[in-house]
Amino acid sequence: MVETQKKSDRVVAVGLNRRGSSMYQKMAGKVEEKIGKVSYAKAFRVSNMAPNGIGNEKPIPEPEGFDWDMWLGPRPFREYQYNIAPYYFRWWKEYSSQMGNWGVHYMDAIRWMVGETAPSAISAHGGKYVLKDDRNIPDTMEVLFEFRSGLVIQFGIHEASTIDEISGGEVMLSGTKGNMAIDQNGYRITPARPGQFQDWKQLVEEEKYDIQSDTQYGDLNIRENSTGRLIRNFLDCVKSRKEPWCTLEDGHRSTSFAHLANIALETGSRIEWDADAERITNNEAANKLLHYEYRAPWKL
Repeated sequence: MVETQKKSDRVVAVGLNRRGSSMYQKMAGKVEEKIGKVSYAKAFRVSNMAPNGIGNEKPIPEPEGFDWDMWLGPRPFREYQYNIAPYYFRWWKEYSSQMGNWGVHYMDAIRWMVGETAPSAISAHGGKYVLKDDRNIPDTMEVLFEFRSGLVIQFGIHEASTIDEISGGEVMLSGTKGNMAIDQNGYRITPARPGQFQDWKQLVEEEKYDIQSDTQYGDLNIRENSTGRLIRNFLDCVKSRKEPWCTLEDGHRSTSFAHLANIALETGSRIEWDADAERITNNEAANKLLHYEYRAPWKL
């Protein structure tokens, strides 16, 4: 898709809405000057769905006007089930995952903040430990992404418990001089503490910045319509032929985090990733999961 877009000279944008956030735009590429060399970052998806989760359903006739066969696309055919589509597909690994649902947004924001493209190694741990619903993805999962530059990103999915989330933001970045918690409404910087054998004093000042607005958008109570801004930018770029805020390449690279995390979990292995060749270099069984056999007449 990326190659075709470049050849055709079409304007294509991806809906990773934090790219439309003026807060994240303000901090992109400036994190290190604020908090020093970043070696660790984290984000979580926390939603305690115990005890019922997405429920347990049986196949039923598809709703009138809903083309179930087209919705399934190249995936194997199965009978329609209410807790699969149109919304619940996020809890089925054949169609998505919570790593693919929430993880892509957070990983995109973090890698954008620190100027990274892709991880070099990925490991994932977790399972369906508590919920007895129909889902076939974990209700508890932790993923680690390693980078050659010297960075580890942690992403956690907690849908069977309520853990302490990041105070003051949705993403945390930890540097040699301080920590930054950031979301679409603002950011907080707290100074680092000297560790063992160190006698330096505070290296950065506490800092707090908030977007001032009485308007709230969506379930996350965002004070700025970042999705609307992203759409507006795309339409403007169609006219100007400029590059949009979230390119197809950006969308592809950030989505790759989710696919690689799910493959690492499926294979129970730490996989090593060559982002240029787009191949897993240490596990051929994992490589085979980069694609799947399409249902006829779909083809690639």
